[in-house]
Amino acid sequence: MSNILVGTASWTDKTLIASGRFYPPKCNSPEERLRYYASQFPLVEIDSSYYAMPKAEVAQLWAERTPPHFTFNIKAFRLFTGHQTSVVALPKEIAQALAPIATRNVYYKDLPREITDEMWRQFRSAIEPLGGSRKLAAVHFQFAPWVAFHPKNRQHIEECLQQLPGYQLAVEFRNRTWFTEKHAPITLAFERERKLVNVIVDEPQGMPNTIPSVWEVTHPELAIVRLHGRNHETWNKKGLISSAQRFNYDYNDEELADLGKKIEAIAAKSVHVVLNNNYEDQGQRNARTLMGLLERSRVANAQ
Repeated sequence: MSNILVGTASWTDKTLIASGRFYPPKCNSPEERLRYYASQFPLVEIDSSYYAMPKAEVAQLWAERTPPHFTFNIKAFRLFTGHQTSVVALPKEIAQALAPIATRNVYYKDLPREITDEMWRQFRSAIEPLGGSRKLAAVHFQFAPWVAFHPKNRQHIEECLQQLPGYQLAVEFRNRTWFTEKHAPITLAFERERKLVNVIVDEPQGMPNTIPSVWEVTHPELAIVRLHGRNHETWNKKGLISSAQRFNYDYNDEELADLGKKIEAIAAKSVHVVLNNNYEDQGQRNARTLMGLLERSRVANAQ
């Protein structure tokens, strides 16, 4: 299991903290929670950076509060992934530069080049403390469901690469056209040629905004598996209070054992497994179970 790192998406989800089942009593400050989390898992995915631009001073604290070999993946800001982005989620000076604006949401494709270049500059500056500490493994791009297999979208991915030189990019699609029988070989070749990590997902199937589990490695150094749960009922449910409710799914031991076998078979130097079923403490419990299963398998194979 030495090359397999298991962790969760976020360590600060409101439902996790409210459950009272993961953090010890009186572990109440951001510093205490991150230090405790890092004592339990070797990896975490930062997802707050999807909802708001990260800040360099906060990233520096993340680096300082974790052990030397702790690993972060960070999600790209939603604007960069084709999602609609509320004007209020933009940095204040960017929102002011766009004013007056008639819509509540903006899209990357509609913004002036000087604005998007400045957003990229701020993002690079914000993640530099993690990159400088050698604790940042990948920048995770979870593209919007309407980002389909199309030349203009492949061009945008190439722009993302150009804007983040020196960083490893991981790509997760939410539109099944990338992995149809006809397009899958092209998609995987595109990722391999550009040294992009193909994010392997486990998620509900049969919906336009879900993709199949494509257990293909496109970068010899790193593979990423994200486990979203298998809750068909909540995946596209309207009116949810938080995104955590969407991923409300508790993997059973049999499911985790089956996933563990597939994860062990991945031929990459390092494998990251991120539990994104982040309702209450489901992700943390499932991550601990999976780590135990992988360790027992490692010991058995060594004997």
